[in-house]
Amino acid sequence: MSGPGQPYDPLRLCVYATVALIAWVAGPLAVVAFAALGFAGYWRARRAGLTRSRCVLRDTRLVLGYLGALALAGVAGVAWHIAT
Repeated sequence: MSGPGQPYDPLRLCVYATVALIAWVAGPLAVVAFAALGFAGYWRARRAGLTRSRCVLRDTRLVLGYLGALALAGVAGVAWHIAT
């Protein structure tokens, strides 16, 4: 976090770039792994009472649907790579 007189630290951009690199190197398997990890985290948080997220989608049900769709797309990508 940046405070008064401190410049903004764009740490999230570094994190996003690192995740993109891992996804590029590992392909659809990385998508499945990250989506499953995120889904498990949001599922646990929702069961604990979280209904609103800081995620752009806000509603945790939408976030779970998004992460589930990403996981399915990743599984399809893995299956496509195996088939070809």
